[in-house]
Amino acid sequence: MPKLKTNRSAAKRFRFTKKGRIKKRSAKRGHMLTKKGRKRKRQLKQSGYLNKGDAQRMKRLLPYG
Repeated sequence: MPKLKTNRSAAKRFRFTKKGRIKKRSAKRGHMLTKKGRKRKRQLKQSGYLNKGDAQRMKRLLPYG
């Protein structure tokens, strides 16, 4: 069985927890923050987890997670 390649862009965006769930960072936090409200920016700081369907797709891109 050959080694599998890890998708490097996915590896930089997602992390695995000890239980195997995939953590993600909130989107829309990169630029143009002056027009976003204080509450919205504060809530965007929180990270979350991928849902079941997206997690299955990411596990294919991150085989050694």
